[in-house]
Formats: sequence, structure tokens, C-alpha cells
Amino acid sequence: MRSMIRIDTIPAFKDNYIWGLVDTATSRATVVDPGDAVPVRAWLADQGLTLDAILITHHHGDHVGGVRDLLADRDIPVHGPAHGRIPGRTHPVADGDRVTVAGLPAPLEVREVPGHTLDHIAYTDGERLFCGDVLFTGGCGAVFEGTNDQMFASLERFNDLPDACEVYCAHEYTLENLDFARRVEPENAALARRLETARAARERGEPTVPGTLGEERATNPFLRCREPSVIAAANRWANRDLTDAAAVFGIVRAWKDSLD
Repeated sequence: MRSMIRIDTIPAFKDNYIWGLVDTATSRATVVDPGDAVPVRAWLADQGLTLDAILITHHHGDHVGGVRDLLADRDIPVHGPAHGRIPGRTHPVADGDRVTVAGLPAPLEVREVPGHTLDHIAYTDGERLFCGDVLFTGGCGAVFEGTNDQMFASLERFNDLPDACEVYCAHEYTLENLDFARRVEPENAALARRLETARAARERGEPTVPGTLGEERATNPFLRCREPSVIAAANRWANRDLTDAAAVFGIVRAWKDSLD
């Protein structure tokens, strides 16, 4: 079945993105991580849409802050992590559950991806990945509640998805992330090209998100912890020889944290 979906970018706060999924055949809409209701309401009114459902990836306020306002005048399902503190949640979801979204030909699969928070989940249909703050374009989320090993294992859960899968993360952090990635892999030609493209997009006032998993695999150091160039860079920064990819990830994460 052909997809009838359109995905709109709804900017919020300083650098958040709320994702608006529109069934173009019916003008029904789903929003992902509405931290602020105001831009969502403006988008719905401007596009003549009916809000049909809300998807939440984790409990942080910039992802859930607008939920109760959006529920004030409508009765719609709110899908969110079963173990999270999600305001207004009506449909707790856990690993392996599936969520049907109007306009998509197949349900979105729920994957538990702890690390940034313990309750974090992602949604994917194989063509699109709504990953909140776990995977970013060019980087990954800070490890606030989980462990580096958990975060590494969570990112590994996306290994089965195709290179063409679009990455819909929740922040415009691409330039910052790619600048750090260049510290790790200064000789990575694909990374240099991506950074140039991203800078040009931002100069035009355009978002750099979504990207693709193929781009991430070629340029994102947090997905490249088995690459000799990333291992060598981590060894130099840590001043010791690292034995496995998870340990490399932990060092690269600590390196990035030291610069924030």
C-alpha cells in the first residue's frame, strides 16, 4: 500500500523539533514529542488539520510539556513509554508493541532504547525512525539516567534498519555534532562533505533534520566505534588501548561531554 504521509517540521523552543505526521488523504495528524502546544496548535490551524494522536519518546519536559494543553479540548490517544512519567498518557507501550498511525502503510514498531533516560523509546516502520534524543544527526544524546553501555546497546538496536531510513531526531544539533566528529575523524571525507552541506543549509535557515542512517553510519562517531580511525582517536584521547566497541563508545561520549 502506498504511503499517504507527509512529515512536517514544527520548530519549538531554541532548537527542538516536533514532528507532524499528516495523512494527506484525510487531513488527520499525529505529533511526536510536543514539548510546546503553541506551535502545534498554530500548525494545525494553518494546515487545516485534525489532531488524531500523540507519540512520546521520553519524559523530559521539552518533549511532553504541551501534551495536557493539547488534550484540553480533544480526546485522543497518547502513546508513550510504559515505564515513563508521561502526562496524559492513555496507551502505555513497550518493546515490540506496534502503533498504527494514519497515513502510514505499516504500523510503527516500538523499541526500548534506554541511556539518555531509562524510559526512552523509539518508533520505526523501517523507512522512518523517530528517535527522540537517543540518536542525533551527527551524534547521540547525553547519558543522563542510564549508562554508556546501555546507550551503546540502544544505538546498536538500529543496526537492522536500512541506510535509506530517515532519522527524525528532536533537536537541531547537527553542526555542533559534526564539528566534534571532525575532531574524532579529521580525515573522513564523507564527514567533511556533510559538514559543508549542513552549514549551507543552516545559512539558508533550513533544518538539517531528517538525515538518513546511511549518513550516520558514514559520519557519526557514535555509530562508528568499530572503525579503526575512531578506535585510534579514542585510544589517543584516553591514553590507553581499548578492547571493545562499547568501551570506545564510552570514551568518545566522555570526550564529547568534556567539551559541552
